[in-house]
Amino acid sequence: MFRLSSFQGLLLVGALLFAPVALAQKNILVFGDSLSAGYGIAQEAAWPSLLARRLQERKLDYTVVNASISGETTSGGRARIEAALNRYTPQIVIVALGANDGLRGLPVSQMSANLTAIVDAAQQRKARVLLVGQRIPPNYGSYAADFHQTFAAVAKARRTPLVDFLLAGVATQARYFQADNLHPTAEAQPLLLDNVWRGLEPLLK
Repeated sequence: MFRLSSFQGLLLVGALLFAPVALAQKNILVFGDSLSAGYGIAQEAAWPSLLARRLQERKLDYTVVNASISGETTSGGRARIEAALNRYTPQIVIVALGANDGLRGLPVSQMSANLTAIVDAAQQRKARVLLVGQRIPPNYGSYAADFHQTFAAVAKARRTPLVDFLLAGVATQARYFQADNLHPTAEAQPLLLDNVWRGLEPLLK
């Protein structure tokens, strides 16, 4: 059996004590609903997974943590944001909630308060925040306009960048949706990623 001399042992201990510590990767937290959770498609095809691949290809030292939950509302997000921040300590938080609030016709004032609380929680942890806007069909009347404008209002008030609409370039194309006409297909995910990327790239410092 190989045995270390006392001198060799001291050298080994010194090497372990003074070895350079590898820098931990920085986390990007994706905090959304089924549109970001990859509902109905393979997880590796969802836009957050494509984001992780793009970051790796560009040698950007970030890890993507997808904490999106299908069916989530802004109220649900508000209830769990602190736990997510504690667990992942992200440098960047992508907030992509609100679609389910709109589909259920929940008060936009409530959605605004919830989004503001989520953004505030992340900013208090010194995380950079990207707010992702949503739209609902125009047959919701004036509510649809108020709903969409809420994202811009929150982003302006909290001084955070905004992606105007996650489904831009997708929403009007039936071929990009699954049979439920609500959730994007795998083929649509690169377009969603490009929409998010335009707002995210300036934050990748």
